[in-house]
Amino acid sequence: MIVTADLLQGEELAYLGTEPAREARSAPLPNGLHPKVREALATQGIDSLYAHQAEAWEAAARGENLIVTTGTASGKTLAFNLPVLDALAREPKQRALYLYPTKALAQDQLRSLGSFRLPRLRAAIYDGDTEAERRWQVRRWANVILSNPDMLHVGVLPHHDRWGDVLTNLAYVIVDEAHVYRGVFGSHVANVLRRLRRLARVYGAEPQFLLASATIANPGELARSLTGAEATVIGDDGAPRAERTVALWNPPLTDEELGLRASALGEASRLMAELVSRGLRTLCFAKSRRAAELIHRFTADRLGDDSRLSPYRAGYTPQQRRKIERRLLEGELLGVSATNALELGIDVGLLDCVLSVGFPGTVASLRQQWGRAGRRGHGLAVLVASEDALDQYFMREPETLLERRVEAAILDHENPRVLDGHVRAAAFEAPLDDADLLGDAALERAAVLPELQKTKAGYVWAGRDYPAARVSLRSTGPEAFTIVDSSSGTMLGIVEQERAYSTVHEGAIYLHLGESYRVRELDFTSRTAVVEPFRGDYYTQAKKETSTAIVEATRSERRLGVDLSFGRVVVTEQVVGYQKRSIQTQESIELVPLVLPQTEFETEAVWFLPEPWMLEGLDDMPRLLGSLHAAEHSLIALLPLWAMCDRWDIGGLSTNLHFQTGRPTIFVYDGHAGGVGITERGFDVFEGWTDDTARLLQGCPCERGCPSCVQSPKCGNLNEPLDKAGALDLLERMLGA
Repeated sequence: MIVTADLLQGEELAYLGTEPAREARSAPLPNGLHPKVREALATQGIDSLYAHQAEAWEAAARGENLIVTTGTASGKTLAFNLPVLDALAREPKQRALYLYPTKALAQDQLRSLGSFRLPRLRAAIYDGDTEAERRWQVRRWANVILSNPDMLHVGVLPHHDRWGDVLTNLAYVIVDEAHVYRGVFGSHVANVLRRLRRLARVYGAEPQFLLASATIANPGELARSLTGAEATVIGDDGAPRAERTVALWNPPLTDEELGLRASALGEASRLMAELVSRGLRTLCFAKSRRAAELIHRFTADRLGDDSRLSPYRAGYTPQQRRKIERRLLEGELLGVSATNALELGIDVGLLDCVLSVGFPGTVASLRQQWGRAGRRGHGLAVLVASEDALDQYFMREPETLLERRVEAAILDHENPRVLDGHVRAAAFEAPLDDADLLGDAALERAAVLPELQKTKAGYVWAGRDYPAARVSLRSTGPEAFTIVDSSSGTMLGIVEQERAYSTVHEGAIYLHLGESYRVRELDFTSRTAVVEPFRGDYYTQAKKETSTAIVEATRSERRLGVDLSFGRVVVTEQVVGYQKRSIQTQESIELVPLVLPQTEFETEAVWFLPEPWMLEGLDDMPRLLGSLHAAEHSLIALLPLWAMCDRWDIGGLSTNLHFQTGRPTIFVYDGHAGGVGITERGFDVFEGWTDDTARLLQGCPCERGCPSCVQSPKCGNLNEPLDKAGALDLLERMLGA
């Protein structure tokens, strides 16, 4: 890409390289394809398939479940649409259910299906926005129903008597963007899909599951975890790819001692203004709405004109989004700044450049964003780093990002905190018996849940309400708090009780889709956090006292010279205050005391006991505590690289003397009650995880620890004490062992 050669230079450039082009591998349209579908493809200019689409067709024709896991823009949608369109052209009475994580994606797919203009295809959306009088029409008339897991959970399965015809004729269930279903949300969705399978079976149907996912390390395992059934993995991408230049861009240091850097948003807008002024179609992904809007504003200021720029984010109407997509497609728009939430299914056609501002959390997400660059010809993909520990690690060690396999998506549908609600809901829908698709763990829970009654047919619901209505798919416990914006009355989200006191206490600055809100009050009676928009220049950090008690070690091994265990622990926390810190300088503004109840939750953890020789020279206080504490923080910062999770999904505790082990001990635990498999993944990959963490510490140029290595934005001890050098000594001695 000659037009950017002069731009991509200077001290900010941490890496520059190219990914080679790839030729398409094609296959003819299948012989058995229905003539009407063949005609519909011809009108769209499709006369052959990519190799992976043909492979998916063959697997579906054999009656197998499958998961397609190929790159962005590789035609995954056609891979799962083709078997469905063919089946409906032959027998329009058959039904297909399409599930999407967001309403916007269902809208996109409805348009895509409509473009085939097949006379026997009747597609409709059924979600929370569908008018009441239209719902019965959709149930009776549509043979492709587009919905989401939340609607399936509360709006369809508990009322299956109204859905009898759909369930009897259900031939296909499509689960798109399957990599989104991980952690707590994925664990719930796995139970919802099992409930769907068991009800379809009650009505005499065995639907095939066709899943599509961004590239992840464990597609077969994810499909099995989500559906409870084996699936064929289609992962050999036959789509073409243009040559792509890849650059890692690190904003310059403004304060070497504190490790502070220039604003990533400012750097991104500078790059975007340059690219747009050269006529290159550029999409810039930012982590928040506010960041996307600011990049748009800064870029417009630099260019002195915003006629060819637009922000693009959730909250826009479908009409507004379509207009932006059309203008970008036709070359009217050259620069669009979007939130990461829209990396899924954004249909923007032919782009030259993609800027990702801040590592989006997983290599899979980054690859999905970058995959949009270079559809017309040579592409440019840039990661603009924030000062976060992972971002800075990649700037110093580019190969750990560029050569890394994508992460594994982890979920645990048998977590009792998740499972119990679905066992109740399933027993309401149909009796639970020994051959149940929910599995043995569900039967064990059914025997001890008070509202279930054992009958000859199996366990049935004996309560008075709809049990499904009690279960939120986004949280592990029923004791969640609702977050409400006082300025608009909108519900922004929910937060589990065990995290509420540290994240939405009175005075807390709460981030939602990157927007800042200040918590006005936390109401314990109505379980509501009332928030208001906040424009100040500080953030808050809860100060808390934490203790961890081991309930049971389920796995113990000798690894890296230490006793390493994985098992169940009880975490007790009490928030005692919060600190206000300046966003600009990171300095403490004030410490505000709080009086809040103690919380206790059982979860999963991985823990290890460093040997005395590993702590030689570090064993005086407070150096010992600082070394253990810094090692714990940096391990937490790096675990998201091995399991698809956010650093906010995990917590930790380090102590110079644990009351049960009798020795210095470091714990890293799942931040969700019951655990969802994140720390078990840490146990499995302990060597690689520890090695990455040591490299993070070795490479960070700061002297005593900074936000790019050992300081954590969520530390309950307000980042005291921390000894970076001691932590590195400890981890290197473990790796040497």
